[in-house]
Amino acid sequence: MDQTQTFGVRATEGAAVIDITGELNASSDPALSDAYAQASELSGLILLNFAGLEYMNSSGIGLLVTLLIRANRQKKRLAICGLSDHYRHIFQITKLDDAMKIYETEADALGSDR
Repeated sequence: MDQTQTFGVRATEGAAVIDITGELNASSDPALSDAYAQASELSGLILLNFAGLEYMNSSGIGLLVTLLIRANRQKKRLAICGLSDHYRHIFQITKLDDAMKIYETEADALGSDR
């Protein structure tokens, strides 16, 4: 059976990137938490790259809120890149765009004010 989600972690200059591929839903919690833990060891800026996202439901949004709370407690910054227009709109409706900086691309995020 195909895996419906993966969360790859990689270090870049100035940030740790979590590449989100597939679905983000309630079953993503353990893998996303592990990816966040790895990323938070690497950098103070954690970039969630949604370029490979296929589907996210309200449980996925809830996981992002949980990550945001965790990051704030640890004095880490979360940023987002690679959102489709649909998910960018969801972030605006839920006001997550007020809590996390959203960039078009990973290059934009990594070239911004760090």
